[in-house]
Amino acid sequence: MATNRVRSESITIAATPEVLYSMVSDVTRMGEWSPVCKLCWWDDETRGVGAWFTGRNVTDDKTWETRSKVLVDEPGREFAFAVNGDRTRWGYTFTPVDGGTMVTESWEILPAAEPTYVERFGDRAEEELASRADGASEGMRETLAAIKRVAEGG
Repeated sequence: MATNRVRSESITIAATPEVLYSMVSDVTRMGEWSPVCKLCWWDDETRGVGAWFTGRNVTDDKTWETRSKVLVDEPGREFAFAVNGDRTRWGYTFTPVDGGTMVTESWEILPAAEPTYVERFGDRAEEELASRADGASEGMRETLAAIKRVAEGG
């Protein structure tokens, strides 16, 4: 199992890295822009690296919740978390460019998740990973476009 483990999408937004980091790192706002994650809340008062939050995801055929652990919390530079602490890493980086900030959202299946795919999908594990990677790319494009609309006041 080696392909379809990492994806990323980028967009330039007319806002500062600090403003965009502030938006994205406030996980309670995720439902404003994610096509799947409709609601998030912090599990307790802890913030920063090591903090946990819960997200409620909704698709046409199901609703489920996940817990995620903050892995990187660098104001104005990067915010990242991992679903179940070690399964799927989602991250955002903020790079100043002419006209604003390039925001890159990334998605990565982490090694701890590999056995789960084999157990659940057997010979179809690679096919399932490819499907999820494609879905992640599509979702990231939608998420970034929505963040841009909100940040630019559209």
